[in-house]
This record gives sequence, structure tokens and C-alpha cells, in this order.
Amino acid sequence: MTDLLLLLSGIWTGAVRVLVGLILIYRLLSARRPNGRSLGLGLAGALVLTVLLSLLHAPDFYRMALEAVLIAACAHWMQGAGLRMGLFVGIFYEIGVSFWSFLLPAGLGVLFRSQDFLSTETLAGQSALWLLHGLLAGLAVWLSGKREVDRKAAFRAVSAFSVAGFLAVITLSEQKVLDIPGDTLYMWTILAVVLMMSVLVFNINRQYEVEKELAKLKSEQAELLERDYTTLNRAYQVNAKLFHDFHNHIGVLRQFLTHEKYGEAVRYLNELQAPVQNLTATVWTGDETADYLINSKAAAAEASSIQFQAQVEFPRRTNIRSVDLCAILGNLLDNAIEAARQVPEQSGRTVALTIRRIHQMLVIKVENSFATVPVQENGQLKTTKTEGGLHGWGLKSAQTAAEKYDGMVQAGAFGDVFRAVATLSYQGMEDIYE
Repeated sequence: MTDLLLLLSGIWTGAVRVLVGLILIYRLLSARRPNGRSLGLGLAGALVLTVLLSLLHAPDFYRMALEAVLIAACAHWMQGAGLRMGLFVGIFYEIGVSFWSFLLPAGLGVLFRSQDFLSTETLAGQSALWLLHGLLAGLAVWLSGKREVDRKAAFRAVSAFSVAGFLAVITLSEQKVLDIPGDTLYMWTILAVVLMMSVLVFNINRQYEVEKELAKLKSEQAELLERDYTTLNRAYQVNAKLFHDFHNHIGVLRQFLTHEKYGEAVRYLNELQAPVQNLTATVWTGDETADYLINSKAAAAEASSIQFQAQVEFPRRTNIRSVDLCAILGNLLDNAIEAARQVPEQSGRTVALTIRRIHQMLVIKVENSFATVPVQENGQLKTTKTEGGLHGWGLKSAQTAAEKYDGMVQAGAFGDVFRAVATLSYQGMEDIYE
């Protein structure tokens, strides 16, 4: 084959490898979807690498290493992927592609009894190479169009391919059709084992990341609950003091009324009402903690000139724990109040809470006005706060609590209103004990 055709083939296959690598990192590491800049940079890098390495007649090892670095760099700068894990995926992805670039031509060579498949300078060898990269391109299209990837199913599929590759290279060592050097077979056998171990290590790392995220969610949830319980405790103390002195207040009022001092009685009642005036519009859910939580958020909204509305229809005696209910309500209301507070015009600041029960399902809906449209990445909302810390975990913490009751939290902007809806399945306490 001519050098020009080999160069064009190298450019095409290199571009396919880089693009598939970027899409794999997008799916495996939950990075941003590759955009035009990321794809353009990847294609330009693949073109430069292919031409440069072709002119230098460099071994495939350098191509693998440089393409892995290119993929990791593009994913890090353009897609927000972690550089360390991006490099890990890039390296073992390149090893896997090179492994199957040997295995597929060797298998076709045994099938058609032709040594030409092992040489990339022959038409047969190029055909095998194009077939492999065509399959890779099909994989990229499938991954790009698929909304979500089941991680467990993906791990099983990749593990199956790794084991199949290992068994295939062992089988090749026993065949007599092709003349394959023993050192080559030994090298690919070792790399097949390395690939299987890399898949296992990656899965363990992802499980660790998930567990660390859940631990952070629980820590965030505990911090939010501690803050809210502190507010509720103050409210309880106000009530306790009021009830403790209740008989004294009744005696004073009796004296005022007995002596027909109605004005003094009214003023005295106003003084008594002042410490608890924020608790007079209590929204009764049947759960005292949730009731005080809703009212504390209503008071916080009022302090920021936010119009707060609540319509609550809550089932009595359910299996929904107060701590989980407060985690959902607290996070959704905190997010709503924070977003509404950013609206410049005070008349446009609104937060509306609606709780409804539909058969054995509880629906919690929080709607609020906002100043800027929330940003979504990979189907998840991204916090607009820049100071870091625990911001951005509110909806995740609410989702974690909702999942305990086979529920979910969905959020999004609808016109000029942002809406977050949590759904929970519940059981009445009477049903539990029957």
C-alpha cells in the first residue's frame, strides 16, 4: 500500500480513537459532554500526532502514550474531568485498543489462513484495522445517544470483554496457522491480565467515590439538621417559658378584667404575643419538627421580603421519619429562598410550598422565582455559588432521603418559575402493625 494511503488511514483511526476516548471519559467519569471545542482540539491533536509519528517512524508505544495524554488533557481542560482519573482511563483505553488491534487481525488471520492480516501495510491488515475502528465509532455513537449508562451492566460488559481477550490470546498461543513470535504472545498475555486488573481497580475506585459522596451527603444532611434543630429548640424554649408562666399571666389578666382595665389587658396580651408572633401561622403537618421547620423557613423568607405561601395536606401517622422529612423540606426550601433572594425586585420574590398526598404517595413541591436560569450539567443542576464548601449538595441530600422511600427528586426551570418536586411512597402506621 502507498505511504499516502497509510497516512490517511492512520489519521482516520487516530481521530476515532481520540473521539471515543473523550466520550468514554464523559460517561465513565461523569464529566461534561464533549463540545465542539473539545472535539476540535482532540481531532487537531490526533492529526498532528499521526503526521509527526509517521515522519519519525516512531513505534506504536509512543503513539499510545501520547494519545492517552492528549485524551486526558482534552477531557480535563474542556470537560472538567479529573486529570488523574482521566489519565488512568486514557492509558488503559489505549492499551485495550492496541490489544484488540492485535487480537482481531490475528483471529481473522487464523480464520482465513492468511499471515497478511498481521501486517498493517497490507490491504488485509488495514481491513481488520478499519473494522475494529468502525466498531469503536459505532460504540461512540451509541454512548453519545444513550441517556444513562447502567454502571453495573457496563462493568460486567467490560469485564466480559477483558476475560474474552485473555482467553483468546491464550488460544492463539496454541494455534499453528499463523507464525506469531512467542515473545509477542507472552507480552499480550501479560497485558490482558493487566487490563483485567485495571477494570477491577477502576470499579473499586468508583465504589469508593460513591461511598465518599454518600458520606459527604450524610455529613451535609447532619449539618443542615443540626442548624434547623437549633432554630426549633429556640422556638420550643419560647413556648416552654410561655406555658411555665401561663398561670401568672392568667392571674394578671383576671385582675385587669375584674377592674375593667380593658386597655391594659389588650396591651398585656400584645406583650405576651410578641415572642411567639412568628409561630401563630403554624402549618400543621402532624409532625412538630416539620411544622416548626416550615415556619422557620417562612420567617427567613419574610426577613428577605419574599412572599411565602404554604398549602399542606399531610397524612397522619406515617413511616416517614422526621429526620428524612426535614432533610427534604429543609434543602428544597433553603434552595428556593436562596434563589428568590437574588431577584432584584422585591415584588418578584416568591416561594410556594405545596404538600399533597395521592393514595400512598406524598408529593412535596417547592416553586420559586429566580434571577438567572440554573445551569445543568449531565442532567444535574450545578450550583452558581463560587465559594465552594457544601454548596450544590442540597438536592443530592434531598434525593438521598427520598430514595429511602422509593422516591425521587426532580427539579428544573419552567418559564420564570423554578420547580423542585419530591415524591415519596409511605405507609400508614396502622398498616405497619397489622
